[in-house]
Amino acid sequence: MTALELRASLGLAGIYALRMLGMFLILPVFALYAETLRGADNHTLIGIALGSYGLVQALLQLPLGMLSDKVGRKKIIYGGLLLFAAGSFIAASADDIMMLTVGRIIQGSGAISAVITALLADLTREEVRTRAMAIIGMSIGSTFAVSLVLGPLLARYIGVDGIFVLTGVLSLLALLGVWRIIPDPVHSSFHSDTGTNTARLPAVLRNRELQRLNFGIFALHAAQMAMFVTIPFALTSTGGLDKSQHWLVYLPVVVAGFVLMVPAIIYGEKKAKLKQVFVAAVALMTTAQIGMALALSSFWLIVLWLALYFVAFNILEATLPSLISKIAPADAKGTAIGVYNTAQSFGLFAGAVAGGWLYSHHGALGVFAFTSVLMLAWLLLSLTMTPPKAVKSQMFHIGEQWQGDADTLSRQLASQRGVSEVVVLLGERVAYLKVSQQDWDEAAVKQLIQATY
Repeated sequence: MTALELRASLGLAGIYALRMLGMFLILPVFALYAETLRGADNHTLIGIALGSYGLVQALLQLPLGMLSDKVGRKKIIYGGLLLFAAGSFIAASADDIMMLTVGRIIQGSGAISAVITALLADLTREEVRTRAMAIIGMSIGSTFAVSLVLGPLLARYIGVDGIFVLTGVLSLLALLGVWRIIPDPVHSSFHSDTGTNTARLPAVLRNRELQRLNFGIFALHAAQMAMFVTIPFALTSTGGLDKSQHWLVYLPVVVAGFVLMVPAIIYGEKKAKLKQVFVAAVALMTTAQIGMALALSSFWLIVLWLALYFVAFNILEATLPSLISKIAPADAKGTAIGVYNTAQSFGLFAGAVAGGWLYSHHGALGVFAFTSVLMLAWLLLSLTMTPPKAVKSQMFHIGEQWQGDADTLSRQLASQRGVSEVVVLLGERVAYLKVSQQDWDEAAVKQLIQATY
């Protein structure tokens, strides 16, 4: 990476992380806090307040990403961060459940995830963009883990309303970071690897393998939100822990999840056993949900099942984007990721609302019966998925001075060793390839692309 690309990648990853920190910090303490507010007569309203953020995200993130192609990336990012900050301050000042929900809705309306990745694409060359996106991905995973531990600790010292104030301040700091740290792109354009192409949406939505993965990310995050409407109360009632002490549970189980995730991912990618690892993780997740349904009266059994849950969760969070990249058409990767992210946000909303309603009417057992059925359905779908090819995505820039024929170049590239799919888009000045993870002729590919300079 050049110095500018590294600055853009690290800067935008930091902006992303600050914003995600604002969302994740309240997750382990939200339900316990919301229960104390006026009007929180039942957990259904708590679930709506928690999940409303995801609903607005799901509705707005793709439209805002496409709007940024026309009006500029930074304008949308500034507006999104201001909305997130405003929603945070409203949530901090709320003394009833309805005002808290309003704050969460306004927070969610700052749906800038797709715009951030589009800006990163504007600021990085095709050859290094995968690495740049990986930096953002790592920032999200680490932020989630830190938040589960830090949220209960912060709640002890500054309260949950103080956490909302902190997230608002972090959002404003992120805004300053975009202004002062992130370079302005020379020009903004659509990128098929990060943006949503409405013309490719029908093909992406009809793809059976992508449908399985979209249901999977929906179910994974629906179960997560339903759990966090329930687990804080279970830890308090069975272990006698104050909410400020819940980090003592989350820290070891999250660390265990990260440590055990690494060898599983390496094995799946290196040995071309990604389907086997994926299905095993879904099976472990299903077992963890059923186990928690049967262990609600035992603190230590809840901790055990939480540890297994986080092992499965981390593996699935890492493998799902990789599977999307391998399965999606080479020229519709960004569209596939956009649909996937939207399904995830709908899962956040549906899980929180369902979890709240079920907890109100059927208790924690009803919640974990719901999450167990979700995971069983996903397990059945994953068992019948087609094993993905052992490929990775590569992108190459086609210079303005290139004078060749796109169809001819596509055929020539497709004939090279290890190349399984090629799309040449002269409008974007880029060649998208899927190549073998083990052996492909990179030198020959580069020579063909440069042949008519």
